[in-house]
Amino acid sequence: MDEQGLIRNAQRGDLEAFNRLVIAYQDAIYSYAYRMLGEESAADDATQETFLAAFQALRSFRGGSFRAWLFRIVTNQCYDELRRRQRHPTTPLEPLGSDDEEIESPRWIGDSSNSPEDQLDQQALRELIQHCLGELPDEFRSVILLVDVQGMDYAEAARALGKPVGTIKSRLARARLRVQRCLQTHWELLPEKFRPMNKADL
Repeated sequence: MDEQGLIRNAQRGDLEAFNRLVIAYQDAIYSYAYRMLGEESAADDATQETFLAAFQALRSFRGGSFRAWLFRIVTNQCYDELRRRQRHPTTPLEPLGSDDEEIESPRWIGDSSNSPEDQLDQQALRELIQHCLGELPDEFRSVILLVDVQGMDYAEAARALGKPVGTIKSRLARARLRVQRCLQTHWELLPEKFRPMNKADL
């Protein structure tokens, strides 16, 4: 994909070029939004709003990492939603689909060719990790998702969040430590094969 060419064409109003950029990034943006917000419908909304905002602001993009630019937009969308929840809190019990039915495997978990038992074990691990991510302050969660899940380097994550690289490194170290401690606290909830030989191994 000639990303820079697509960006230039999209800036000139080429909707097909912009749609190709959306297709290239929509899964990563959705996954990030889901892990930030913990709800499928909220992640869908944040993803849609991110690309709408990106299209409207595309002519202001002046180069650099387009991915970091998009993740800065989705991060702001997620922060807005999290602030809204603090003003109007709700208590979701389980992930729900669009028909309000409980879903066993949200989209971010992905498909697996393992046995049903292995899939359940993997789901238990993912749910615990998601729980530990959800316990993090928003600014820590965004950093660990960008670096450890999306694979950004410190500089790109810094551009995505509008923070100095030193702040990114500090927050990432603290986020990783908090997740490690959370997993240590709840390790007994994991399936047997995911448990460490002793808690110090975590």
